[in-house]
Amino acid sequence: MLLLKELPTSKSLEKFVTRYPGTDISAISDFVSILRAASDMSSALDTLLARHGLLQGRWWVLVLLMRQDDLTSSPSALAEKAGVTKATMTGFIDGLEREGLVSRFMDTNDRRKFLIRLSVAGQQKLDEVMPVYVQCVTQFMGVLGKPQRNTLIADLATLASRVDLIK
Repeated sequence: MLLLKELPTSKSLEKFVTRYPGTDISAISDFVSILRAASDMSSALDTLLARHGLLQGRWWVLVLLMRQDDLTSSPSALAEKAGVTKATMTGFIDGLEREGLVSRFMDTNDRRKFLIRLSVAGQQKLDEVMPVYVQCVTQFMGVLGKPQRNTLIADLATLASRVDLIK
């Protein structure tokens, strides 16, 4: 993922208007500011997780498995919930399995399929990282009051509901 680090200057945005008449530079500026904030948050999470030997993709797989009553899921269900391809999910699972954080076993209902289960070591890893994650996220989100967060979440949900306009 490309992390946006430099926001456009007003001078560079004026070039857009000159070259592409009718450009709403305020909308462009606001859009890239939101992308920048998301990039910064993603980068900060990467840094936090790296201190514990994890990457975001693998972290979310562990969290998704922990959310299951039986700590088990199919790779395709994990891929769907994480919003990644099955091939990407296979890579995450392979790495987690090598480290003993998950186990792969045959589905007893359909022997053509495998299931993934959070291992004891995987749960221990979550138990090690989750308190730090919760503390950092709580402190970070505490910068905004609850009413501000509610407004932000509602506004982001509105934008997300129209993301098809970008595609």
